[in-house]
Amino acid sequence: MTPPVRYEVVRRVAWLTIDRPEARNALSAQVRQLLSDGFARFAADDDAAVLVLTGAGDTAFCAGGDLREMADIRLTVPPPDFVPQLGRTVDVDKPVVAAVNGAAYGGGFLLAQQCDLVLAAEHARFAVSEAKLGRGAPWAAPLSWLVPPRIAMQLLVTGDPITAQRAYEVGLVNEVLPAAGLHDAAQALGERIAANAPLSVAAAKRTVRLMAAPRFAAAYAEAEALWEPVYLSADAQEGPAAFRDKRTPVWTGR
Repeated sequence: MTPPVRYEVVRRVAWLTIDRPEARNALSAQVRQLLSDGFARFAADDDAAVLVLTGAGDTAFCAGGDLREMADIRLTVPPPDFVPQLGRTVDVDKPVVAAVNGAAYGGGFLLAQQCDLVLAAEHARFAVSEAKLGRGAPWAAPLSWLVPPRIAMQLLVTGDPITAQRAYEVGLVNEVLPAAGLHDAAQALGERIAANAPLSVAAAKRTVRLMAAPRFAAAYAEAEALWEPVYLSADAQEGPAAFRDKRTPVWTGR
């Protein structure tokens, strides 16, 4: 069987592709492990100077966690490395670009958020959908550093998606492109970066986070504590179960 995550290098640009389009590239346990392996492979790959993270197909970049799997195992509090988080649980000195080819919801939003640069197809959508599922988003602690606080609040409390154009307007996305040109644009951006001096690029990546990085660890720790009661609630089990059973969730606030 074809693995649900592919790694290939094209002219010094590595491509890490979630290849599970039939499940909207959802983050199953196997996908999460292969993503971790892919990031580690890229970090050690002298033939690759830039990584592009994307999803197969034209519907979803990544629709988030595999809710059926989460419901079946009755997942409570996931560890911070449940989904590999660049800059938090995964340290990669080289630039990582997200090529968002469709929906980036929940864990898919997390993956895009943690990348250094984001290119998006015109039809892409971004959502922190946890409020609609009763789940938690401690990983969103840096969000108000990336976008204005009121936009972060809107994303978190509504769970509603925003368009690629709106994501560009608020600073979450670097460029919006026709879907047919996304792959080539990401490859071209990667090649432009790869042509630069590697030590300068690595230092530049770290420079961007200098003002905020010392605060991130404390913010993540506080966010984990804030969200733990949510993960342990009955509602946190109800959301994935309702999705699995194709019914409307019944929230109890407990």
